[in-house]
Amino acid sequence: MQQAGGHRSVLLVASQVAALVALPGCSGPLSTLDPSGPAAASIATMWWVMLIGAGVLFLLVMGLFIQVVRRPGWGSSVSPTRWIVLGGLVLPAVVLLPLLAYGLVVGERLLPLPGSAPPQRIEAVAAQWNWTFRYPEQGGVETRNVLLLPAGTPVDMVVVSKDVIHAFWVPRFAGKVDAVPGRINRLRIQADRPGRYEGICDEFCGLGHARMRFAVIVHRPEDFDAALAQASAAAKGQQ
Repeated sequence: MQQAGGHRSVLLVASQVAALVALPGCSGPLSTLDPSGPAAASIATMWWVMLIGAGVLFLLVMGLFIQVVRRPGWGSSVSPTRWIVLGGLVLPAVVLLPLLAYGLVVGERLLPLPGSAPPQRIEAVAAQWNWTFRYPEQGGVETRNVLLLPAGTPVDMVVVSKDVIHAFWVPRFAGKVDAVPGRINRLRIQADRPGRYEGICDEFCGLGHARMRFAVIVHRPEDFDAALAQASAAAKGQQ
């Protein structure tokens, strides 16, 4: 009995240590579980729902396993075919089918579908090893490795590549989309509030891949045009 209690204590301490190690990964500038936009919030919620669903399925399987260990011969009256059907098909389907339906609904909501008012458009041009952002609705000004956004405003990112496949990703705003040579991809993002965030290239694109990062600065809508003009002038001065 003491040995069993000791094993339980060790498992409890190990689970607490694992939780403490994992929790810091749920925050930070590149954390998808610390959303700052509606699309990212939907993705984070879906992640938690999927985690809970996986946990429920794991507990159901472990419950059957414990029952068999504690009561040898339990379930022997059930034919192997029924075990395969009930345990291999019905049991996972009870959890996985609702998760699949939920994932399809959330995924449809994340698509850049046409709305009543077209969102603002910003072009993201990837090249080894930098990002150029163009703002057609603000006279075609450009910024290099700094993306400026107005808070609370949906923006369609038009993502292209000049050379190899890259990927545009601001984890706290939305999912990611590939930048493919000769192809135009779109991603709708929105920032909830002003602040400084980070974006990365999430597709290995060569030896300089680690440098394919960019800053994301979100301004109040009334300050956006002035901040963009200032950033564009600073970028031209550095050239």
